[in-house]
Amino acid sequence: MIENTYILQIETATPVCSVAIGKNGETIAKVEADAANLHASHLTLFIEQALDTAAIARNDLAAVAISMGPGSYTGLRIGVSTAKGLCYALDIPLLAVNTLEAMVYGFVSQKAVVNETSIFVPMIDARRMEVYMAQYNRQMQCVAETAARIIDEYSFSEGSGSKAYVLFGSGADKFETLFDGHDTVQVETGFRNSASFFDKLAFQKFQQGIFEDVVYFEPYYLKDFIATTPKKR
Repeated sequence: MIENTYILQIETATPVCSVAIGKNGETIAKVEADAANLHASHLTLFIEQALDTAAIARNDLAAVAISMGPGSYTGLRIGVSTAKGLCYALDIPLLAVNTLEAMVYGFVSQKAVVNETSIFVPMIDARRMEVYMAQYNRQMQCVAETAARIIDEYSFSEGSGSKAYVLFGSGADKFETLFDGHDTVQVETGFRNSASFFDKLAFQKFQQGIFEDVVYFEPYYLKDFIATTPKKR
């Protein structure tokens, strides 16, 4: 009899608070909501609901996988601290998945037809005209490393011929009209992160034994947190 591997997957890098249960690399339960400031109040509740839906107990979990960033400083802190607490209490390994890479897997899985020459550009909003982004080809290979960039209408002017950039994610929504008339840039709006996107990535890491140090692991912030002072009314 083949033993099943259950992995708890947590996504808190963006306003979406998402929890999923993966069984041998396939999502069998998912609980999520897209609203600001839910992580602190709802993450633990969503975990319990996902476990109930999957009909398993905490002790059945083989590992916890966390979306490691880049993304929201507060969201990442909440997700990682929760994941660490569970791993420590259950004595199970911690897995970390790059948030932008998981987004590409999720985006491609939702598309029936994908141009083989497309360059996928997952974007996470970093306020104003700045985004956290990377670039991946159709083979899921990273061709431009993760960076924080300010986007303008010339940002993807190097695209020509058969190369086409597909922008998606919370950071791409604000550029819906910026690239009107650009044949080499396509903006897909409405895409939202989900913990279900990295079920296969997490399972692969588990099989390969790529575990994080539960004590010393830190999220991938990319930028230092800057506290702001509320404006006086």
